[in-house]
Amino acid sequence: MIDRQSLLPALVEIAAEAGRAILEIYDSDFAVELKDDRSPLTAADRAAHKIIVRELGRLPVALPVLSEESSGAESRERRAWGSFWLVDPLDGTKEFIKRNGEFTVNIALIEGHRAVAGVVAAPVLDTFYFGAVGSGARKRVGDESWPIQVRRPAAEPLRVVGSRSHASPDLQGFLDRIGSYELKSMGSSLKICLVAEGEADLYPRLGPTSEWDTAAAEAVLLAAGGSMIDLEGQPLTYNARETLLNPHFLAMGDDLKGRLPRLRNA
Repeated sequence: MIDRQSLLPALVEIAAEAGRAILEIYDSDFAVELKDDRSPLTAADRAAHKIIVRELGRLPVALPVLSEESSGAESRERRAWGSFWLVDPLDGTKEFIKRNGEFTVNIALIEGHRAVAGVVAAPVLDTFYFGAVGSGARKRVGDESWPIQVRRPAAEPLRVVGSRSHASPDLQGFLDRIGSYELKSMGSSLKICLVAEGEADLYPRLGPTSEWDTAAAEAVLLAAGGSMIDLEGQPLTYNARETLLNPHFLAMGDDLKGRLPRLRNA
């Protein structure tokens, strides 16, 4: 049995080390490449990946690692894994390229197809969100840390957070169905973390994401008392399908399932 809570300090330090490597490149004249799917890739993605894989391999629990920057062979092997690390070395590469600071390092522990522990680090902000399901969630800024939890009841008007780089007409149609709301734009997995700390009530994602984009932040959200469900009301699962793409989903603080019949029509 993996002691999830005891692993969190090490995960935070691994994310911090990866963040320091990212910042060295962030402050330089870095080049941008395009992957086969036309998404951007920088030396920072590669540097963070190398550090995280190396340091996770030094932990007392021996688990495989699936990263956005893993090889094709590693990605094919993952279907046989029951427990593993799911990593996005640099989530929000578009925000990194824009130099707006809204990018993160994501490290999650997956057990039985669910995200059960994770850390989300925002290097520019010197901020960390981390937690384990059943043990609570915390936020650290600089040397200070404190427990976080979702807001209940949800605010009126509803506080909604949306993607800074992936806004869509579908999102607007969705929002038109929920009544009064206030919308805040944010990049990367920080959107889910805002829900976890009670700064937002709802993050609807009606566009493509991959499992490494969401797992660490979902673990923090669950640890803080929130939930993430697809538009059919089912919890998200990881490494349970041939594809590593997520369905559209809702990240919620308060239980908003009573509004789902309207929301699903978006």
